Amino acid sequence: MDENQTIAALAALAQSTRLQTFRLLVEREPEGVPAGELARLIGVPQNTMSAHLSTLAQAGLVRGERQSRSIIYRADLDKFRDVTLYLIKDCCGGNAALCAPLIADLTPCCPPREIAASST
Repeated sequence: MDENQTIAALAALAQSTRLQTFRLLVEREPEGVPAGELARLIGVPQNTMSAHLSTLAQAGLVRGERQSRSIIYRADLDKFRDVTLYLIKDCCGGNAALCAPLIADLTPCCPPREIAASST
């Protein structure tokens, strides 16, 4: 993850409909949500949702998978984790005691890759 990728991801989330869409997709992991249902749930026209999903996909935060006649969208949690880790990489000057509460708040449902990989 580099600075430009992080800026693109944060810019994509810096709009109300896209932020709501991303949060809804995170909530619905791992099943995902069809594009039409996303539009209905968020309350925007389908063409508007399509434009927002395109912006989120270009930033790498969501991905779509065609299933029959629908496209199912899912949040890319690995990419979002990379953005978050980029932002806190040098947290608190390396003072683990200061960073511990932040890291604990980030990990209840989404353990870091190393922990997730070792528990399987």
